[in-house]
Amino acid sequence: MNYFMNSDILLGEKLLEVLYILMGLILIYTGVKNLVDKSNPHRYGTGYFWCALGIVIGGGRFIPSLISGILIFSMTIPAILKKVSKGQSKLPSKEYMQQMSDKLGMKIFIPALSIGVFAIIFALFTKLGALVGVGVGVLVAIMILMLYSKNNKPTTFLDDAADMLGTVGPLSMLPMLLASLGAVFTSAGVGTVISSAVGTIVPQGNVTVGIIIYAFGMMLFTIIMGNAFAAITVMTVGIGAPFVLAYGANTALIGMLALTCGYCGTLLTPMAANFNIVPVAMLEMKDKYGVIKNQWFIALFMFVFQVIYMILFK
Repeated sequence: MNYFMNSDILLGEKLLEVLYILMGLILIYTGVKNLVDKSNPHRYGTGYFWCALGIVIGGGRFIPSLISGILIFSMTIPAILKKVSKGQSKLPSKEYMQQMSDKLGMKIFIPALSIGVFAIIFALFTKLGALVGVGVGVLVAIMILMLYSKNNKPTTFLDDAADMLGTVGPLSMLPMLLASLGAVFTSAGVGTVISSAVGTIVPQGNVTVGIIIYAFGMMLFTIIMGNAFAAITVMTVGIGAPFVLAYGANTALIGMLALTCGYCGTLLTPMAANFNIVPVAMLEMKDKYGVIKNQWFIALFMFVFQVIYMILFK
């Protein structure tokens, strides 16, 4: 049994390697495409940014960490100088997209749905993990789309990916960096420092006050970090474990709702690029904070509700 479990884990790791390599190749393709695109006003900076990111993601496991660090540092330079831009789009016309939408009807959602379905299947019924399932789901979605229309060729998906990356720009790498920063903060002992500071404020054994500070810490740290998963490790080490869980609070309930309090912070910050800034870029909204302005009330209402729930059922 252990042999088969280890084999599944090993297979999952190998598949993840393949997925990372494919992702890296797509990023390098995006860089080369922009490099030769004379319509892009910053084609050299754009080309270098995407190619460097592609090398790090696709080959990061095979190249020295020092080289990866140099590439990551250097690729931020064109991004900071605003030399990463989008060239000419090769998206189909609105008329063609409307025509295909009318032709397919509800079947148009099947490719996107397949990604989620395969993620769930792989997470529940295999040891390979949801991330591998997402990769398999994307490949299945591509095959379905190719069956839908002969116009959907491999280059079509590459061009679409490059166009989407160009629209989002350097913000596409922000979630990865923020998640990594959370691990760095934890290793650096930030949680311990926070615990010492909170210990001077929270009365010994007062779980209710501990819950309130824990929840606020999750929300505020997520607003700063843009990532609730990055925040929960630091906040749990610094506040949750010593001031709430250590006094017998329900670990599952407190941990689950504390993470959701972090999600409330996600709704309130531009640092959560995937949720609040990327949609603005994709939808070409005039107000770059338009998404946040439409969800702040829900975020605060859910935060208050969850804090009360934790206090009542701790």
